[in-house]
Amino acid sequence: MRLDKFISKATELSRKEAKKVLHASEISVNDEVVKDGSVHVDVLNDEVMWAGEPLSVATGSRYILLHKPDGFECTLKPKEYPIVTELIAVPELSNLRIAGRLDVDTTGALILSDDGSWLHRVTSPRHLHEKVYELTLADPMDEEAQVQVVKKVAQGILLDGDYEPTKPAILEFIDETHARLILTEGKYHQVKRMMGYFGNKVVELHRASIGGITLEGLDKGDSRFLTEEEVASF
Repeated sequence: MRLDKFISKATELSRKEAKKVLHASEISVNDEVVKDGSVHVDVLNDEVMWAGEPLSVATGSRYILLHKPDGFECTLKPKEYPIVTELIAVPELSNLRIAGRLDVDTTGALILSDDGSWLHRVTSPRHLHEKVYELTLADPMDEEAQVQVVKKVAQGILLDGDYEPTKPAILEFIDETHARLILTEGKYHQVKRMMGYFGNKVVELHRASIGGITLEGLDKGDSRFLTEEEVASF
């Protein structure tokens, strides 16, 4: 790969900006300063440094699990809040796409990849991959109300603005304000809208797992690459 292209991919600098850092003698290849952007580098074996920091580019597809904290947007360009990719230290962040976004105030399991067809398998309701959510409600529900809500969720409900009801889901109450919901689809703001259907409001929401992949061992803000077995499970 051409060195200027390598720098651009590794840093997301434009080609013009990459040439500027080259001309400023800030780039070295295998401990030798290089100013010529047309020089070819081996992306796997050559050591490219920018101002003493190593650069790398992605090779092959990447599959990442992130424990999303509160206050981060699932978007590719920042708006009001920092974006989730700022929490991940891998090259070519702009190539990553998100499987099943979470709201700014929602925490939990988030999967990112640059493999588009694989991401589709993760999110498509045809494949029935379970997503487990833990939620806290604003208003307590007594046992009688809980029984009715669980029954209706299991049958599917028609949310305001939708043309088809939700797919049958499993709702388990832990107490009057805490519940666990298992979905196999991902409609827009689905969990919050489902609880709104019953006149209640979700005040805390956490996605505990996606398709059997849990956050075990990951603190908020931490991430890891999925194992081959986990990738193959979708």
